[in-house]
Amino acid sequence: LQINTSGDESAQGVVQVLENDLKRSGWFKIVGKGQGTVVVTGSCAQGGGSLDLKCNVVAISKTFLNEAYREKTGNARRLAHKVADDIVYAIKKVRGMASTRIVMVGMKDGKKNVYVCDSDGARLMQITKDNVICRSPSWSPDGGTILYTSFHGGFPDVYSIDMSSYRRSRIAAFPGLNSAAAYSPDGSRIALILSKDGNPELYVMDLASKRATRLTRTRTVETSPSWSPDGNRIVYVSDAPGSPQLYVMDIKTGRSQRITFRGSENVAPDWGADGRIAYSSKRGAYHICVTSPEGGTEEPVTNDASQHEEPSWAPDSRHIVYTRTQGYRSELYILDTLGDSPVRLFSVEGDWYYPSWSAK
Repeated sequence: LQINTSGDESAQGVVQVLENDLKRSGWFKIVGKGQGTVVVTGSCAQGGGSLDLKCNVVAISKTFLNEAYREKTGNARRLAHKVADDIVYAIKKVRGMASTRIVMVGMKDGKKNVYVCDSDGARLMQITKDNVICRSPSWSPDGGTILYTSFHGGFPDVYSIDMSSYRRSRIAAFPGLNSAAAYSPDGSRIALILSKDGNPELYVMDLASKRATRLTRTRTVETSPSWSPDGNRIVYVSDAPGSPQLYVMDIKTGRSQRITFRGSENVAPDWGADGRIAYSSKRGAYHICVTSPEGGTEEPVTNDASQHEEPSWAPDSRHIVYTRTQGYRSELYILDTLGDSPVRLFSVEGDWYYPSWSAK
């Protein structure tokens, strides 16, 4: 990585974040001059309130990237993340994760609120001041809105937060439980759990009409829906077998198929962009596992004695953010499913739960 900054502090900061992003991607290792197979050269300078970065990525005789970028000086991290994602895509043809964000629930001094941070754990920001029970935040496909369940009004209702204005709107306030809302891939619908007709069941709500259509009819509890990338199926949890297990439903036909059979409990599924489903499986302790929508393979990707829960895929279909609980402390960790050791997202006082990775 050979980007000239001429000693400019802001430009040096951009290059440092870029280098960290490339390392974190898992696809690259930064080595000394003349030792690598891919050479990143260019320049970065500040002037007139802007940062200008030129980047050239070459391997042997092939040019992968030759671009010029400009951002306001205050958006130095955004610039670095953008360039990192462009390099990942140019070379590996997969979406990068550097420019994405992670939403979560944080508890400080016994008070729970929704927080957001960058994909590398930087710029942690509190976005609600409810100080009450809240859970299951999730992103809209364009990253512009967050859904979550809160007791802000005294009952478990689903709210949305516009991330440009931070204005909150109540989306679902049916009698009883309103929870676990998740946007469809096209953003026109949400899957959610409602108990308005009795026990908690899976519904899909059209956001334009606010009409909620019931999908399950059981005497048990359903929860934690997550959409397939094409929007035609939903994976969810049902305790119909006597313990929580994963099911996949075809929305058009209404047919469901159980896909997990190992582990005494299988919960918190997240359907990744590449079609794989990550979830938490109780096998002594809770472990993060990965399976296909058809089931059959239920492979654990964590192995220590801590509790590993609430996984959420990055858009690169390689990394997972999850809650790791050891003793009485819950923190967020990033797991590289291709083999690198899990890394703590950030070190901030409090307990952290329900992470959700944005698609953009």
